[in-house]
Amino acid sequence: MNEFKLNDKRVINGWAMFDWANSAYFLVIATAVFPIYFTAVTDDTISVFGKDIANSAVYSYAVSFAYIIIALMTPLLSGMADYGGKRKKFLVVFTWIGSLSCIGLFFFSNAGAIWWGTAMFILASIGAAGGIVFYNAYLPLIVTEDQFDKVSAKGYAYGYFGSVILLAFCLMMINKPGWFGFEDAGLPTRIAFALVGIWWLGFAQFAFSRLPPDEPGRKEGILRKGIQELKSVWKKVRKQKMVMRFLASFLFYMAGVQTVIYLATIFASVELKMDTPELILVILILQIVAIFGAYLFAAVSKRVGNKTSLLIQIGIWMLICGGAYLVQDKMQFYILAGFVGLVLGGIQSLSRATYAKLIPQTKSDVTSYFSFYDVLMKISLVGGAFIFGFVEQLTGNMRNSILAIMIIFAIGMVIMFTVDVRKATSEPAY
Repeated sequence: MNEFKLNDKRVINGWAMFDWANSAYFLVIATAVFPIYFTAVTDDTISVFGKDIANSAVYSYAVSFAYIIIALMTPLLSGMADYGGKRKKFLVVFTWIGSLSCIGLFFFSNAGAIWWGTAMFILASIGAAGGIVFYNAYLPLIVTEDQFDKVSAKGYAYGYFGSVILLAFCLMMINKPGWFGFEDAGLPTRIAFALVGIWWLGFAQFAFSRLPPDEPGRKEGILRKGIQELKSVWKKVRKQKMVMRFLASFLFYMAGVQTVIYLATIFASVELKMDTPELILVILILQIVAIFGAYLFAAVSKRVGNKTSLLIQIGIWMLICGGAYLVQDKMQFYILAGFVGLVLGGIQSLSRATYAKLIPQTKSDVTSYFSFYDVLMKISLVGGAFIFGFVEQLTGNMRNSILAIMIIFAIGMVIMFTVDVRKATSEPAY
């Protein structure tokens, strides 16, 4: 790795701008616009290998397929990035895959193009999720440990703020097409997809130009060495008790966090009969408050430590679940959404920063360490969503699923009590 100055504001801002760039995909496409467009433009049932499947189920399968693919790919790619010195190169490649796929969604104009649209969505998801692990791995490489919390929060804040700006413009086009000379919402929606790709690729250039360059690395046997690198890091992780305990806690509480994020709008739609504009308002509340929350809990962690700050946030998440179980009207749900936003940015930001502190402060295999973190996040989403759906199917009541998620948070909290961040930093890496 070429020499560069740690805690350089220009590098930090460039790193944070990548969050500004790719968060537009997660908000505009994955959360707010594409799911609604997909079910509106496609037939209620779609024939897949001779079987009729609901279009909403096809969408869910597309999400699952994308995340399974990236969960399988990321650890190996991370090992290759560490050994071959290709960290930035992989970040660039995944950005191009994701952004061009978003632009490709512009051509998803009717039910006849469903497989094109589905393929572009899967590729965009792979591009977005795949780049995150390499982006996260830069945190311990560009700043000193005392800056992890603050800089991690800055990245999330940039992401929330930038994505809200683009979403607001896209929603204006979609909801008021006449203002822009369009006859209906169809074309503006497809333009929104393309704008996400352009936004993502364009603002990512700040990161590409400012992040430290890849080290020369090795070219021969990079695939074999990548696998060896991954195995080596796993052996190290297994010997580091505090890292393992943190990852176990992270697996449970992040399952709760991501389930709430992905299924909150469904809960509001089914239980409280909220319509699309009201659901979008919920999403905007989450994003805007999350900007404040990321910085708030970075400040809290500075005063009471990362572990205590995380425990406070997990406790708030449990209270939110209790409130969701009891909520009866839309105003109460809006208030709950504000509290979700408060701890949404904070818990994601502080989790990343805490993990960066726990792992060995060596640059040779930092991406591989973060690959475990990233894969666990994806597994937590699959597990949490499955538990939510299974409990609902078993009991016939979605509110009971909320109680199951509360229990998941409680397990994560219990494990977190056993983590000693100070002790972890003194554990041997080998």
